[in-house]
Amino acid sequence: MSKRFIAEFKEQSFTQIIFPHAQSDWADYLEEAEDTFIDIINAITEFQKCLVVCDDVKRVSELFAPHKNLNFVEYQTNDTWARDCSVLCVEEDGKIHLADYIFTGWGGKFDAALDNAMSKAISKHYSAPVKSYDFILEGGGVESNDEGIILTTAECLLNPNRNKEMNKEQITDYLKETLGAKEVIYLNHGYLAGDDTDSHIDTLARFIDEKRIMYVECTNKEDEHYEALKKMEDELKALEKSHGFELIALPMTSELWYDNERLPATYANFLFVNGGVIVPTYGVDEDAEALEIFAKAMPDREIIGVDCSVLVRQHGSLHCVTMNFAKGVNII
Repeated sequence: MSKRFIAEFKEQSFTQIIFPHAQSDWADYLEEAEDTFIDIINAITEFQKCLVVCDDVKRVSELFAPHKNLNFVEYQTNDTWARDCSVLCVEEDGKIHLADYIFTGWGGKFDAALDNAMSKAISKHYSAPVKSYDFILEGGGVESNDEGIILTTAECLLNPNRNKEMNKEQITDYLKETLGAKEVIYLNHGYLAGDDTDSHIDTLARFIDEKRIMYVECTNKEDEHYEALKKMEDELKALEKSHGFELIALPMTSELWYDNERLPATYANFLFVNGGVIVPTYGVDEDAEALEIFAKAMPDREIIGVDCSVLVRQHGSLHCVTMNFAKGVNII
């Protein structure tokens, strides 16, 4: 029996996104947030289908021109972090099912009951069955290389605010059982100021294929992130030797602040689509360098930058507000 957590860089069927609404955390600058989400959705639909979960299909659909790749489903959410409350695509013996874990608002920091119930509520719109698991896990907390390796962070997966009754060995075994992992690699270092997720891996280090990892590098010794990210880099370099991974460094962004708080802006929060990569930009000097790195690393993919400086006001970015569904799972 074979099982694998399908990697995001593999062929996809569609991307899911949750649209902002007046009851979400975007309320204070809803129009700005909507504009950013519209830009992201329009970028996605140039490559593949997009399923937009929204509180009012009539209102939201009127913000877009009719498009063959655009679908809407009505559901009231708490917020819009689709990466963390959506299902994960798992292939088992040639058939795909959708793994639905418990979402608690990153360890109970925020009310997430509606978000947690979303996948079951809209499951009739998926062509693959949904399997529910009694385990707290967010999609942004795990990265798959499609060959049985899951990369994560100890700060998130082993945090007592998630599955406190389980130890590291039990959590590892659970990921092996439900996601088909052969090995779970925990990074013990790395963080971003302003991050609510307890160091989700998708803000720090990402697989771009079976053997290559893009990660955030901080070269400024005066930056508060320097020490933690240097230690993370050392951990990744050890993996480079032990597992034969190739590392590609992404620049740390210039400091972004909003409401007297430094924002967790990261280029590691990019999104794969079929034939392309959508990269978050922030209106800072490092944007051009980051886009150039992506283009050089993945010359067979079109690289699209989308301004996500509004998204990081709520401590997330492009990858955080989206979820990819693998080829073979269709929208009904």
